Amino acid sequence: MSKLLVVGSISTDFVVETKREPKVGGTIFGETFETHFGGKGANQAVAAARLGAEVEMFGAVGSDVFGERLLDNLKKNAVGSNHVQIIKDAPSGSAVITVMNGDNMIIYVAGANDAYTPDCLFQNQQQIDMLKQSDMVLVQNELPQATIEKLIDQSYQNRIPVLYNPAPARKLTEELMKFITFLTPNETEFQEMFPGQSISNMLEKYSNKLIVTLGQNGAQFHDGDKIVTVPAIEIEHVVDTTGAGDTFNGAFAVAYMEGQTLEECVRFANKAAAVSIQKSGAQNGMPSIEDIPNLCNR
Repeated sequence: MSKLLVVGSISTDFVVETKREPKVGGTIFGETFETHFGGKGANQAVAAARLGAEVEMFGAVGSDVFGERLLDNLKKNAVGSNHVQIIKDAPSGSAVITVMNGDNMIIYVAGANDAYTPDCLFQNQQQIDMLKQSDMVLVQNELPQATIEKLIDQSYQNRIPVLYNPAPARKLTEELMKFITFLTPNETEFQEMFPGQSISNMLEKYSNKLIVTLGQNGAQFHDGDKIVTVPAIEIEHVVDTTGAGDTFNGAFAVAYMEGQTLEECVRFANKAAAVSIQKSGAQNGMPSIEDIPNLCNR
């Protein structure tokens, strides 16, 4: 079984569905309110675990009732959580999500996730061994930048491939880009990371490394000779796109660790993401490996 180390945020999502946006100073009626387990790190860990990987999670929660529930949820989804830290003086992370016509807008409050500093990484030999024994490291941007940079540096030194999902977007140095195996921004994140640059030019510059996800238009990468577009799976009724990107990254990691080609990894990730948007909540719709063949045969 492939071993994946996910380092990232662990949060609770508070989801409101509405038919229209409120105006400044105004109040409108919402349609539904739900709470879901979230955080991009936890989401991607759950996605990979459901698709068959052995997943270990590094991150932090607060010493509150939400933190207890978040840890219980990781265990229920077969994600290793023994090294998730409990921060006493910070609340667990949260995200307020507004869903309108199938699309989402998110306000993220880092809480304990922001307290996961570089000193929290690799505090003992067991954690160092977990890194060295991993087949891949998966990380996102809902942690302090210094923590992410230390993780990527240590992974590179130990020759562990890194899948870096830059969400929310931050600019990267050329040096850090050299240490990353795959970078997976969506179209909006790409524009923030590479202002004034075209997708085609950057794909060619970072061939077989940069993968830009384009929602219903699929995903693109450059294979060294040409740009490859992997189409999305058409879904008639989209319920909630909140977990699509996280599902994509978790699924991509699973496919890569299994030795699939880059195009096969993206194709598999697109299929998993297509399943995820048919249910409400980031983790609720994430598929098991048994769900993917059913979609492929449609």
